[in-house]
Amino acid sequence: MNFRTLSLVMLAVLGTPTLLHAQHAGHTTAAPTSSAALDQAIAGSWRTPANVLRDKYRHPQQTLSFFQIKPNQTVIEITPGGGWYSEILAPYLRDQGHYIAAVVDPSALPAGGGRDYQQRNFDSLKKKFEAAPAQYDKAQMAPYAPTTPSFGAPASADLVLTFRNVHNWRKAGQAEGMFKGFYDVLKPGGVLGVVEHRATKDVPADDDTGYVGVAQVIALAEAAGFKLDEQSEVNANPRDTKDHPNGVWTLPPTNQHDAKDDAKYQAIGESDRMTLRFVKP
Repeated sequence: MNFRTLSLVMLAVLGTPTLLHAQHAGHTTAAPTSSAALDQAIAGSWRTPANVLRDKYRHPQQTLSFFQIKPNQTVIEITPGGGWYSEILAPYLRDQGHYIAAVVDPSALPAGGGRDYQQRNFDSLKKKFEAAPAQYDKAQMAPYAPTTPSFGAPASADLVLTFRNVHNWRKAGQAEGMFKGFYDVLKPGGVLGVVEHRATKDVPADDDTGYVGVAQVIALAEAAGFKLDEQSEVNANPRDTKDHPNGVWTLPPTNQHDAKDDAKYQAIGESDRMTLRFVKP
């Protein structure tokens, strides 16, 4: 499989109306509203039980609603990892919209430079999609090169989403290029939604805690041409003191801590997170 070629293959934006109608026993039945359809996707029986348990920390309904998602949009999720949000987004967008999982192209990395790790991520997500065609048959995986990120044809997406990734890009010196790629692929008026571990103040690019300053994320987006539209506290966690021995990975779900401290960190829960909505003018 040529992953570089795949990264250039983006399906056309679907123009289906927001409301579909189905014929049943001679009657016309309106499809669920956008909000109801999102609730249905979040309540889907196909979701991994361990992922469902994290809803209380990740607040998918409130978060995606804040990002103004609609079922007829072309939505690109950046590095979805194990597919936590894919389990919601792909089924939600399946009938009217288009879900694209932008994943790191393993072949774009040097040997020993994380290629094996990214290949495992790619293969795992691909396997997840292939195992459940009823939910993922229309989902697309679009590999990209981290040093020269391109996420599709210019002005082809309505919404770009990234969850807890900015700290990795800053540490790798790739953040500026990533935000430029987001800007390029979005339509004018398109939305960039960012959720990230929130530091109490600015941190160095090589910081190992996983937290990032809010002003630093805003500066990256604005430098790429975005305008900050609104901030939300939906993913805030005031119990997070942000001074843990292994940074955010001390907390759930990673739980890099001594077993004796488990109750302490479970009581804190997952990290305090910023939730930012940017718009491409």
